[in-house]
Amino acid sequence: MLTYRRMAAISALFYRVCGISFQGRGRYCGCYAHGMEILWPDQRQRCRQMIASIRNEARLCARYTGRPVLSGRVLAAMEEIPRHYFVPRSLYMSAYDNAALPVGCGQTISQPFIVALMTDLLDLDGTERVLEIGTGTGYQTAILSRLAAEVYSVEYLPGLLEQARRRLAGLDCDNVRLKQGNGWRGWPAHAPYDAIIVTAAPERVPPDLLEQLGRGGRLVVPVGPTGHTQQLLRIERQADGSIRQRDVLPVVFVPLVDD
Repeated sequence: MLTYRRMAAISALFYRVCGISFQGRGRYCGCYAHGMEILWPDQRQRCRQMIASIRNEARLCARYTGRPVLSGRVLAAMEEIPRHYFVPRSLYMSAYDNAALPVGCGQTISQPFIVALMTDLLDLDGTERVLEIGTGTGYQTAILSRLAAEVYSVEYLPGLLEQARRRLAGLDCDNVRLKQGNGWRGWPAHAPYDAIIVTAAPERVPPDLLEQLGRGGRLVVPVGPTGHTQQLLRIERQADGSIRQRDVLPVVFVPLVDD
């Protein structure tokens, strides 16, 4: 029987072999996918079940979100990016559950449906410059890298940032730039952004992020007090510079750390 411990050890060896032997996103992912089919026969099936669960939850939440069907590009990116690569090895067998999982440092990797929904709300067409606040282990970042032209991601915790850096390099996310910093401040050097996504909850919308949002840009952020239900917001800067905001869905996120 292939236990998660044995699978984790074999999978870790496979990462190293592929990372050394293959250059380029397509060849790396092709080799990786083929190897995982051999080492973990039902991994692809579990991923497909995750996508099916996301589709089902999108339909169930449509009266809140207004989006009964999520973008095919978003779901294809989520099917391509191996979620188990971004969780602790002890949680590999739960990686494709439609649930948030702990990743250490008091942080979590978001529920796949929420990742898909927040990404979908950005309405990316592949030409955008995107700012992500809260890199975490890099899962959301990797998905954005497949959907946008440029991704700038800020993480407060140095330990998580280094984990993300290694993982993203292993998947050839070469359009991503990372930095350690206070997410409340954004990354003004590369503003304005076409889209901004925040993966932790501030108690109010950070003013600096609004300033860095370009005209026509979309900001997706959960807002509310720690330990209580928060509200996922979609904010759009209109062509005349005004702001339009709407509530999307009740959610629960870890707090966005401020200095």
